[in-house]
Amino acid sequence: MKQIAVLSGKGGTGKTTLAASFAALSQNLVVADCDVDAPDLHLLLKPEKIEFKQEFKGSKIAIINEDLCTKCGECEKFCRFNAIKNFNVDPIKCEGCGVCAYICPVKAVTLKDKVSGYVYISRTKYGPLSYAKLEIAESNSGKLVTLVKNNAKNVALKEGFNQILIDGPPGIGCPVIASLAEVNLVIIVVEPTTSGIHDLKRVLELVNHFRIPAVTVVNMFDINKENTDRIVKFCNQNGVKVIGKIPFNKIVVEALAEGKPVTEYAPEADVSIEIRNIWNKISNLTI
Repeated sequence: MKQIAVLSGKGGTGKTTLAASFAALSQNLVVADCDVDAPDLHLLLKPEKIEFKQEFKGSKIAIINEDLCTKCGECEKFCRFNAIKNFNVDPIKCEGCGVCAYICPVKAVTLKDKVSGYVYISRTKYGPLSYAKLEIAESNSGKLVTLVKNNAKNVALKEGFNQILIDGPPGIGCPVIASLAEVNLVIIVVEPTTSGIHDLKRVLELVNHFRIPAVTVVNMFDINKENTDRIVKFCNQNGVKVIGKIPFNKIVVEALAEGKPVTEYAPEADVSIEIRNIWNKISNLTI
């Protein structure tokens, strides 16, 4: 089974916009939105039916047993997050670190699993979509990304899809590393800015560490052609193929406002033609 991940060094480079267009062009793959901090892909692919919903318990919260509590105040004294006041736990402030449970002399404090978000498998007109939504103020983890990916893989195996498209998290942290498991190809989306070049180097270093083939797409390449040339030169020097340069076009903003992949909203626009060329190149790669 072929797994392709779309990554970027930071948010806002056009990663999800590109992934949505790839899904619309193919319509023969399973899509996994592993950017669980900001899962925007479902806004463009518009799930028609939620087929599966599961609680994700990725964090813990302290619970004080009033029958056992002697009100010694040790838990409040040692809580560095000021989450315990008058022997009550503030669920917003509690980080589930466990210091209060460890320090309590009568074991009146315990940690309880907390629902951090929900995982979904849905049906879109482009194919199955696996994604997750974290609750407000909940932190991301590689466990949640892995769960989203495994759900996508199970759907692909069950329904006979031979390709999974992963909209990965931005950056190079734990969620990104989790999204790279079993991936055959990484598409790095970069914008022609000084910080964009720096982000490209970081992501490429991570991908090379795991020995995964990578290609690069320069988004909005014409807003700074000098930096685009620097990106192309860097990629050539490091054996990374630049498989596409997407022009700036306000039609992309219109498509996002309408909640549609740009290749569907304006199929004859220059940006859509280039994205289609990129997808054709990716489909013909031997990986």
